[in-house]
Amino acid sequence: MTMNSKKVFITGTDTDVGKTVISCAVLDYANNLGLKTVGLKPIAAGCELTPSGLRNDDALLLQQHASHKLAYQIINPIAYQQPIAPHIAAHQRGESIDLGLVDTSLAQVPHEIDFTVIEGAGGWHLPIDNRHYFSSWVAENKLDVILVVGVKLGCLNHAILSAQAIQHSGANFVGWVANSLTTDIANYDEMIGTLREALSAPLMGEMPYFSSIEKKNNNSANYLDLTSYLVL
Repeated sequence: MTMNSKKVFITGTDTDVGKTVISCAVLDYANNLGLKTVGLKPIAAGCELTPSGLRNDDALLLQQHASHKLAYQIINPIAYQQPIAPHIAAHQRGESIDLGLVDTSLAQVPHEIDFTVIEGAGGWHLPIDNRHYFSSWVAENKLDVILVVGVKLGCLNHAILSAQAIQHSGANFVGWVANSLTTDIANYDEMIGTLREALSAPLMGEMPYFSSIEKKNNNSANYLDLTSYLVL
């Protein structure tokens, strides 16, 4: 097996569609191939104030599932306590989001790392302020992008629009993952078939609905197929 160092950005069709579940599964999949991995959550809101500072559950899960343990401040350099849009949380603190902190975080990933997973916040066009989006940073850094589609009624529109926006940005749209948000989704096969035809990138996995976090963490990598992406 040969591999060049890769960096992939995990985005979603909306908030709460399973980006963290898929990001951790992607890390597990790469770990199982023997790759050296790290996970980053550069921007996070809804953090808990702890004796060590603000901590975000998603960032802590990425830290846990990575093979290489980075300091928390590298994983999550921009953190806000309020569970609201990060740029609004920043504005309420009299601050602005400084993407230079994200650049510094990415630069601190050790050179020996084979695979870096960077989880976004919210959907593709996360506002940095009222006129700029995190997606521009992703495109400027020429990152690969995997789109998490939260499968439910209405997901076709969200997925197609998100995929078009990713492609239009110039980022490298490498694949998408279907993540079931409930059990017994009506017309599931037909929706997946529609997206297979509509989206230019390949389907990399179909994640079933899990009834518990434990089952997600233990089994989720089994539902992905990233071999053609990760292995040259």
